[in-house]
Amino acid sequence: MTAYALAHLRPVDGPVHNEVLSYIERIQSTMEPYGGRFLVHGAEVEVVEGEWPGALVVIAFPGTEEIRAWYASAAYQEILPLRTRHIGGDVIIVPGVGPGYDASATAAAMRAARDRTEQGHPARPSTAAR
Repeated sequence: MTAYALAHLRPVDGPVHNEVLSYIERIQSTMEPYGGRFLVHGAEVEVVEGEWPGALVVIAFPGTEEIRAWYASAAYQEILPLRTRHIGGDVIIVPGVGPGYDASATAAAMRAARDRTEQGHPARPSTAAR
């Protein structure tokens, strides 16, 4: 199932550092062996709730194992400091939902878990979102 690597990159004062430009030039080739492709790359976001300083990067991979393998790869680890020395941010891995996903089924599972807890029974983890 498709999984995503998301980065929330913080704004930087001043011009883009040459190392960051080198990182951007080289990242694509590190992702390709793992099936990674950019869906969003450095786009400024339109905030409709809360706060979001900075830019967003979303990279799709065939699954979470491919993301972990890419992130740990020698090729990516070699270029990663080119970005992290100059741009701070948060990076997460998140699995997508499968075909036919139904949010109402997730709500039903969450409601049932809550009701069991309120009745003194331990809640069982929901698998509806998987």
